[in-house]
Amino acid sequence: MKILVTGGAGFIGSHLAEQLFKKGHTVFILDNLSTGSMDNIKHLLKNSRVTFTHGSVLNKSDLIPLIKKVDKIFHLAAAVGVKLVTEKPLESMITNVDGTKNVLELAELRNIPVLLTSSSEVYGKSDQLPFKEDSDRKYGSVYNERWGYALSKALDEFLGMSFWRERRLPVVIVRLFNTVGPRQTGRYGMVIPRFVSSALACLPITVYGTGRQTRAFCYVNDVVGALMKLINCPKAYGEVVNLGSTQVVSINDLARMVKSITQSKSAITHLAYKDVFNETFEDMLSRVPDLSKAMRLISYKPKYNLNEILTLVVDYHKKQNHV
Repeated sequence: MKILVTGGAGFIGSHLAEQLFKKGHTVFILDNLSTGSMDNIKHLLKNSRVTFTHGSVLNKSDLIPLIKKVDKIFHLAAAVGVKLVTEKPLESMITNVDGTKNVLELAELRNIPVLLTSSSEVYGKSDQLPFKEDSDRKYGSVYNERWGYALSKALDEFLGMSFWRERRLPVVIVRLFNTVGPRQTGRYGMVIPRFVSSALACLPITVYGTGRQTRAFCYVNDVVGALMKLINCPKAYGEVVNLGSTQVVSINDLARMVKSITQSKSAITHLAYKDVFNETFEDMLSRVPDLSKAMRLISYKPKYNLNEILTLVVDYHKKQNHV
């Protein structure tokens, strides 16, 4: 098939493009390189079945010639990382909402299946664990930029669901939880690459907040494999599906694991949220998905445990830094 991956030069997008290529598909990548990188896909561009377009989902003129060619669309282009969305809230919301609207409108013209990636951020301040796709949500104040991002991703979901319900466009919505692996950068606040880089450089491993907040980290290969199955699953059309892991760890314990695996002498330090982001910043104490729907639809089960994930990320960073 011919497949478009928006945001295909990003961390998850590049892994997805790579796996689609290995499966024999022709892959079209669209990315504005604001957070993506050519380094992530340069090994793919040596082949004629992979084409890169430097452009934006905000410009229909960039999308139209690509969507005319393809059979399916993976829409991953979006604002990335807590640090970025708190620093550039307007840009983040416009990219998320207008970009998704453009992709869906153009896909509808040819009734092309679309897999739309959302975020666990949409669960807001809920403490009803594990998070289920149909759970109620609670958000914070309008003065906190983070909730604007969460609401923009929720609006993306409503757009996708509306195109399915009213116009029968085949849409699958996937809520991605903490996804990690090679090529992910700590530049936008992602915790594991940030910890690993610090540990290997013997710099302080800095935990934001108390470190008692808990997360469940999933390896990118597990996520990408599930995305490819979901877009080919008609029962998933019109559904919202969680993807992630249920292996929970506190951020303090995560820092200790990274220190142990890297055999680093780095100190583990803590920094208040207000000193990293701003005075209004709020974090979620815990974020764990209910994976029963993904299991039912595609027999989803993550293969990689956290220790294996960290080891793979550390090995990648060592190679990048020639450690």
